Amino acid sequence: MTNARRNHRDSTANHPEWLEDILDCIRAGKSVRKDFDNGGRLHIDRPLPFLSVHLSRGREDLAARDIAAANASYLVVNEIDEALPVITAVGGVLRDRFNAFLLLDIDELDHDTLITDDAAYLPPFEIRIASTADTAAKDAAEAMAGGTDIRPVKFRTPHVERIELKSDHQAAALAERTGFPLVAVRFAPIYRQPESGNTYPDLRERLVANIFDAGLKAFAAFVGATQSLKLTTHRALGRKAFVDAVSRADRSFDDVASSFDFLLAVTPINTDAAWQAFKAGKFRQEPQFLYRPLSVRVEVEKRKLFSVAFDRFEDPVLYHLYREKQQELDLQLSLISARETSRFVEYGRALYGPVEPSLHHMAQDILAKTAALADDGDDKEYDPQTADCHEVEAAARVMIADYLRQYRGFAAEVELRDDLPSGMLVSGERLLISRHTLMPRDRIHALLSHEIGVHLLTYFNGSAQGLRLFRSGLAGYEGMQEGLAVFSEYMAGGMTVSRLRLIAARVVACSAMLEGRPFTGTYNMLVGEHGFGPVAAFHLAMRLYRGGGLAKDAIYLRGLLELLSHLKSGGALDPFWMGKISASHFRVMQELNLRGLLKAPVIRPAFLTHPQAQARLDKARAGLSPLDMIIS
Repeated sequence: MTNARRNHRDSTANHPEWLEDILDCIRAGKSVRKDFDNGGRLHIDRPLPFLSVHLSRGREDLAARDIAAANASYLVVNEIDEALPVITAVGGVLRDRFNAFLLLDIDELDHDTLITDDAAYLPPFEIRIASTADTAAKDAAEAMAGGTDIRPVKFRTPHVERIELKSDHQAAALAERTGFPLVAVRFAPIYRQPESGNTYPDLRERLVANIFDAGLKAFAAFVGATQSLKLTTHRALGRKAFVDAVSRADRSFDDVASSFDFLLAVTPINTDAAWQAFKAGKFRQEPQFLYRPLSVRVEVEKRKLFSVAFDRFEDPVLYHLYREKQQELDLQLSLISARETSRFVEYGRALYGPVEPSLHHMAQDILAKTAALADDGDDKEYDPQTADCHEVEAAARVMIADYLRQYRGFAAEVELRDDLPSGMLVSGERLLISRHTLMPRDRIHALLSHEIGVHLLTYFNGSAQGLRLFRSGLAGYEGMQEGLAVFSEYMAGGMTVSRLRLIAARVVACSAMLEGRPFTGTYNMLVGEHGFGPVAAFHLAMRLYRGGGLAKDAIYLRGLLELLSHLKSGGALDPFWMGKISASHFRVMQELNLRGLLKAPVIRPAFLTHPQAQARLDKARAGLSPLDMIIS
C-alpha cells in the first residue's frame, strides 16, 4: 500500500456524522454546501476530480478567498488542521470515483514587494507556482502559469516564477499530509494600496477573474492528463448552479426593473394632437408633448438597486453581468427622472452612445442610394391596402397562438391603447398596439415577426432560464435586440425600401438631435432633403425628441450591422434566442451554456421556417449589406 493511500485510510477511518453525510451526498452525485466556524465553507457544485483550497489564517477580505470560492468545488477554512480531515475524506471519495484528484491551493503573498507608493513606473507583480512531482500536477502547473496572462488587468503584468514545493511550507504540508497531487499559486496583493491597504476595486475584480480562469485551465490540463473526464473546454468545469445570493440579487434587480416602464415613461400620450397643432402652425413651432405621470420613486428604487450585495456571488462572470445591469438601471432611472430637462439628452447619450461617424456615413449612403426608389409618403387612411389596429391585433393573436401551441409558457398579452402613437411596442410580456395604427397590409407579418418573434420570444425564453436577468435583458442588450428584430423582417420576406430608409433616417435624425438641431430643423431636413412625407417625418422626429432628446433610435441600424458582421464571421444565432443579450455577451452566453447554467431556447422564431429563410441566412453568412436586404 502506498503512503498516500495509507494516509487516506488512516485519516478517514472515523468520520464525524456531518462529514459522513457529506460523503454520502458526493457518492450520490448531489451538491454540498456546508458552513464552518470563522466563515469557512465547503461547496461542491457537483462531483469533480479537484478541489480548490484557501486557508484564511485569520485574514479577512482576501482576493484569494474569492478566487477559491469562484470554483465549482472549494474549501475555505481557517487553519490546515481544520482542512485536513475534510480534504482527505472528500478527496478520497472523489479519487475513487474519477481515479484522479487534484488540490489547488490558492493564497496571497504578504506584500507586493515590487512596488511602493512613489514608484516612478508600475513594475510587474509576482505570481509563484509550485506543484508536486507527478506528471499530471506538473501539467496543471504549466497550464496555470500559461493561463496567468493578466495583461487585461490594468497597469501591471505578471512575472510568473516556478518554485520548489518545499519552499512553501503550507503547500508542502498539504501535499505531504493528504498524499494528493497539488498545485499551489501565490500572487502579490496588487489590488491593495501599498501603505494604506485600501482596495482598488476594479483591479481586484480583474485579478480574481483572471486567476480564476487560469485555475480552470490548470484543472482542465489535469483532467486531460488523467483522462478523468471528457472535456470540450476548460470553462465547462465552472459552476452549474446558482447560489442563493445570486437568486436574491436577481429578484431584487427584477423588482427594480419592473418598477417602471422605460419606453412608456418617455413616449408622448398626445402625439396626434401635437401633430395637428404642428400642422396648424405651418410646421414652424416646436411641438409640445405630454407624458404620463411617473409612477416610480426614483430615489427609492436607486436605494434598492445599490443595496444589493454582490460579495457572496462566488462567480466572477455573474458578478460582472449584474454589475453591468446595475449601472444600466441606474442610468435608466436617472434618464426618466430628467425627462423634459436639458440633462435628459446627456443621460440618453450615456445610455445609448453617440452616433459614430461610420454609422452616420452608412445611413447617409442608404438614403442616397435609395432616393430614386423612395416611397416615403404618408399612409393613406382610406387606401384599401392599409390595415388598422384591429386587423393588426387579430394577426398578432394568431401568431401568439401559434407560439403558444409550441410552448405553453408563451403567455403573451395583447392590448389596444389610446395613449400611444401609431404602431406597436413590447413591454414585458405585453404587446401594446396603438388604436391610431395604420400600416400597409403586406407589412403586418414582418412587423409582428419583429415584435413577437424577437422581443416577446426572447422575453419568454429568458424567463425559462431560471434567472430573470435574461428576460429583462443584460446590459446593452437593446442594440442587438433591435438588430435581430430588423433582421427578422428580412427573414420573413418583409424588408422594403421604405422600411430600410426609415431605419437609416433615424440615425441621421439622431445625429442632428445630438448636435443640438431643434425639432423643426430635423423635421425640415427629413422632408426637404430626404423626401419623407409630413406625417412620417413628424413621427420620426417625435421619437428622437421625446422626453427631451432620446438617442435610442440609432441602435436599429447599429444593431443590424453588428448582427450582419457576426453572421459573416461564422457566428451562430441560437444563443441570441436564449434571452435578451448584446453582441458583447455572446462569449459569456456560450460559457454559461457550456457550464450548464443556461438552457437551450425553449422556442425558436417562426420566421426561421419561412420557405426562403435558409437561403436568406446563407446570403447573410456570405456577407450582406443592409442595401442587399431590400426585397421588392
